[in-house]
Amino acid sequence: MQEITFELREGEGFIPLIALLKAVGVVESGSMAQEVVTAGLVRRNGEIELRKRAKIISGDNIEFEDCRIRVAESMSQ
Repeated sequence: MQEITFELREGEGFIPLIALLKAVGVVESGSMAQEVVTAGLVRRNGEIELRKRAKIISGDNIEFEDCRIRVAESMSQ
């Protein structure tokens, strides 16, 4: 499984789930991100996440296909 670490921008406490999937490049577009979430293909901390705009915060782990995305606070904080 591919491991990706995503750092939240300084001053931001969360990123919407569909924006995260697009930002790390595991989907090609926002509409594709919406489709995979709606289809139940994305897990947040081991549970299926169906909310497209779920607020993903530091410490969350997102799994989609063969990728695990670990969300962390910005190192410059």
